[in-house]
Amino acid sequence: MENIKNLPIDIQTSKLLDWLVDRRHCSLKWQSAVMSIREKINTAIQDMPENEEIKELLSGSYIHYFHCLRIVDILRGTEASSKNIFGRYSSQRMKDWQEIVSLYEADNVYLAEVASLLSRSVSYEGPALRKQLVKAQQLQQELSRRETECELSAVDLKAGFYTGCKQYGITGENVARELQALVKDLPRTLEEVGRDAAKLEEKIQLYTAFANFVCDWGEPVLPMLTFVQLRGNTTFYEWRTGRAPAVIERPVMEDAPPDTVTEELIDWGDQGSETGPEANQDVITLEDGGVDWGISLEPNSEDMVAGGIDWAESETPIEIEIVDMGTDCPEGVAKGEDALSILEVPETRSQFIDELMEVEVFLAQRLSEMGEDGNVVAMSQFQLAPSVIQGQTRQRIHEMLDEVRHLLDRLTNQRMQHLFMIQASPRYVERVSEVLRHKVKQADILLLKKVTLAEKRREALEEQAALEPRIDLLAERTHQLQKLIAADISKRYNNRPVNIMGVNV
Repeated sequence: MENIKNLPIDIQTSKLLDWLVDRRHCSLKWQSAVMSIREKINTAIQDMPENEEIKELLSGSYIHYFHCLRIVDILRGTEASSKNIFGRYSSQRMKDWQEIVSLYEADNVYLAEVASLLSRSVSYEGPALRKQLVKAQQLQQELSRRETECELSAVDLKAGFYTGCKQYGITGENVARELQALVKDLPRTLEEVGRDAAKLEEKIQLYTAFANFVCDWGEPVLPMLTFVQLRGNTTFYEWRTGRAPAVIERPVMEDAPPDTVTEELIDWGDQGSETGPEANQDVITLEDGGVDWGISLEPNSEDMVAGGIDWAESETPIEIEIVDMGTDCPEGVAKGEDALSILEVPETRSQFIDELMEVEVFLAQRLSEMGEDGNVVAMSQFQLAPSVIQGQTRQRIHEMLDEVRHLLDRLTNQRMQHLFMIQASPRYVERVSEVLRHKVKQADILLLKKVTLAEKRREALEEQAALEPRIDLLAERTHQLQKLIAADISKRYNNRPVNIMGVNV
């Protein structure tokens, strides 16, 4: 028997209320009784004395039976003056709270209520708060990761912008105008290439002699290279006609607008809004609904006298001069494409590069052939070749090949390709500017997004800071309630130890 008294009573929290009802400690109708008690509590708390402990009990917590007991104890001190000669309190406050305690104790309603509170805290409120806390922490990590991604992406975009500007050889302050400034320097660069083309004489002579010796070539060999080598980067007019122009009128490139694009509205004036006679001074409405624009198909004597063309018969025949197509410019004047240099015009520049590559391939092949030892057939084949072919050494061929490749690279590198495209198409400047500006714009958007993400992360941190005290307070009150319930049940079983299991908040 003594051993039974020391055996603990283990009750699972989720089954605590059922355990109390099954053992007839509480009634099945406890909830209806609690509802009436809650109404009385809501009425009683409207008139409470100024007491810090009571304020703490009533602030932010569900008032249950054990709170009511403590309030009654406090009121015994604050309402002591209301005792009558029979030892009873005449204070309505005290009567209200004593009645509430009595209603709680009837059929152990309080025990069912606090058991329900404990189960709800453990099964719902605690897990919900912890879930919100975990969600806030995960949100902070996710937002921090996205902040880093935005920053890195913005850095990559700006690096791409500066890399693109470096490829074009500009600073990026005003992309469109800087690109056009490069194009303005393009003729000077091509002029230098044309002067260096004068050094191609030996290569051209070697290639020409080799072609005539091997194939007995009848047509001109490397005509464009020969022309540029002799005359430099002259105008297309001189290449086309064989004569140097007397006047060169190069096309003028308009300055590009600033990078900031502004929409311009078309001002149509007040046309169509006037209703007075002046509005129809020049435009006359015909009877059939048409519009007279002031143009007449009938001959007008006044117009003829005023200096118009008289199509009437005349004794003197009219001489009409027929001008051939393409000769709309005066003789010796280079305009439009004719005013551009050979290396500026795509057609002649392509021909120049093609012939330069032809020489490059030839020299590379000769260098390879001259490196083969013991090629008796090749040696015997060139015994009758011109001296310009036989007198070349492998070292000299290698030097000529390097010179040709260097000149070729100056015309075909990426920067020059961009400059040629800019010169050929003004819209290319707009596209390049838009692509580069888009990188900067996207970088700025990502930085703004990073600021927004940082603000959200701070909000999640504030939410976490608000949740942690609530969880700690709930855990404290839950464990306190666990001890009170266990002690109450223990009294009902001769002070046997009672363990309420599964309380984890």
